[in-house]
Amino acid sequence: MVKCFVIPHPLILFDTLRNGSVSLHDPMKKVELLCDGCVKPITNVPFYKCSRQHCDFVLHEWCTRLPNKIQDHHDHPEHTLVLLPKIPGKLLGVFDCKICELPCNGFAYGCTQCNYYMDINCGFIPDVITHAAHSKHLLRRIKNSSLKIACKACLWLLKGVGFHCSTCDFYLHTKCALLLPEMIRHVYDKHPLVLRYYPAENHISEYFCDICEDEFNPIEWFYHCSTCASSMHSACAPLKLQCERSTYSEYDESIFRYINVKFGGTVEIEDHPHPLTFVQGINTDGECNDCYRQLQYKMIFKCSRCKFAIHYKCVRK
Repeated sequence: MVKCFVIPHPLILFDTLRNGSVSLHDPMKKVELLCDGCVKPITNVPFYKCSRQHCDFVLHEWCTRLPNKIQDHHDHPEHTLVLLPKIPGKLLGVFDCKICELPCNGFAYGCTQCNYYMDINCGFIPDVITHAAHSKHLLRRIKNSSLKIACKACLWLLKGVGFHCSTCDFYLHTKCALLLPEMIRHVYDKHPLVLRYYPAENHISEYFCDICEDEFNPIEWFYHCSTCASSMHSACAPLKLQCERSTYSEYDESIFRYINVKFGGTVEIEDHPHPLTFVQGINTDGECNDCYRQLQYKMIFKCSRCKFAIHYKCVRK
């Protein structure tokens, strides 16, 4: 057993799978095991699990060896960034990363003085990357503040940190560049889907997403199976890396919005007698009991004993 600064309980090292006591992450079997540090799947050993029987806290072995501080980070050089298990004052630790602009409730590197936080994956993004969508040149890290430039992946304006090829004037959001896997496997499909950067050859002229059934622009990146001639928005295609419960149809996001969020925590609120579970809303959840807007696709709290459900934002306020 080891002690971790994050939780007061000892952690048990699983270097082999013991009598089926823990199942590794496998979306094809709808088994979810996400690290509480990086919020990425645990697909092999070794990893650590909390020794308490009803505690689901798990960590990749490498996430126990993260540095406690980052000095002179290129996106926030003014102050030292400190490793934080949960952001102070945030309900269930959910915060918006300053780099990829996605919500996260895993570990963070942060400056509490400036209220500046980034998820631990974004804390170690390199200054220069290569990408299959633009293989001829290196893409360099930039921080855009005022230029109206569009990301080649999702066609939305680039804000904050991204990557750029100065030779070709080619731009990518950080999240589009780094969080879209080149190949995924839909749980109900026979074949894998490949990320396409350009319209598929010999494909019909009109493109429709097989998930949401809406038409889409093939100039945007999308997932495609040439065997079945099927296509999907990158935001709708269930990622192999996560066990997603539903698709996301707000196309201002080029990827699944909650890829850095681990659902399953519980809270208690004054207006409801039962504990509420932190989940992603689906169509059958209906309307929020507070603001009466739809709950589908959003972060919500839901009661397992009755039909009460409420937006995360409505609880937080």
